Amino acid sequence: MSDRYEALYQAHRWTVPRAFNIAAACCGRHARDRHRFCLYWEDEDGRTSAWTYWDLQQQSNRLANALAALGVGRGDRVGIVLPQRPETVVVHLACYMLGAVAMPLSILFGPDALEYRLLNSETSVAFVDPASLPNLQPIRDRLPDLRHVIGVAGAADAGVLAWEALIEQASSSFSPLETDAEDPALLIYTSGTTGPPKGALKPHRVLLGNLPGFTYSHDGFPREGDLFWSPADWAWTGGLMDALLPTMYYGYPILGYRGRFDPERALHLMAKYGVRNTFLFPTALKMMMKAVPEPRARYDVVLRSIMSAGEAVG
Repeated sequence: MSDRYEALYQAHRWTVPRAFNIAAACCGRHARDRHRFCLYWEDEDGRTSAWTYWDLQQQSNRLANALAALGVGRGDRVGIVLPQRPETVVVHLACYMLGAVAMPLSILFGPDALEYRLLNSETSVAFVDPASLPNLQPIRDRLPDLRHVIGVAGAADAGVLAWEALIEQASSSFSPLETDAEDPALLIYTSGTTGPPKGALKPHRVLLGNLPGFTYSHDGFPREGDLFWSPADWAWTGGLMDALLPTMYYGYPILGYRGRFDPERALHLMAKYGVRNTFLFPTALKMMMKAVPEPRARYDVVLRSIMSAGEAVG
């Protein structure tokens, strides 16, 4: 029997072009096909939407123009305190097109955690939703570099710019800045388990470095019919670099869900959308296996994939 790993290892070659931009690689080149779906989205209240790569490109162009008008440019830090939402994807793409640095932050962060990261990074713009805005407003006066706060999904308060107003007034045509593969794209903070959280500045090429592990862990992603979903927050490296961006790089669809993790809801989502690829932490996987109802016919396809994956985690 041949050693498949050894064959893959010997055949692999790193190809990192001088010029590389995450937005162009993950959306721009796929947006030429106006019917290519990128994102299916739901929330726990039952709202749904579906977005093509072209849809996301148009919105990202508008936001990039709006941010440029606010003075955001190359190297500026942009805080993204948002859950799995279409707007989260749009903000990331707009930042990369501007040459700005996207800084994803969890909506679970309280005022102290937000203050440290926003102050330390000298963030100039922050995006919030109704869940994260209350944690930002009390500390805003202590953030001298934070010039603008933009509210998504109806997040509103004094001094908060409305997402809808920015998008509606901006042009849908935008010429992205050319970036080198070595140019900074992402700023991700460590959890702070050994001292204060530390910011890790990642270049655009970090996505290319992550692709092999993503591809081989899904037995050769992408395959026809693949559709990805993970409950991992897009604010964390796992959700962003092991789910959202790699899936988009290959031009395939991903499911986004805004809401608390619930094993039965997770099974329902995977069955409803025909999810074939997932990134699940062991605790979630075991919860889902225990939640499979009787009879099992409704979740048969999902169950088979979960059971096979479950053997790996015991």
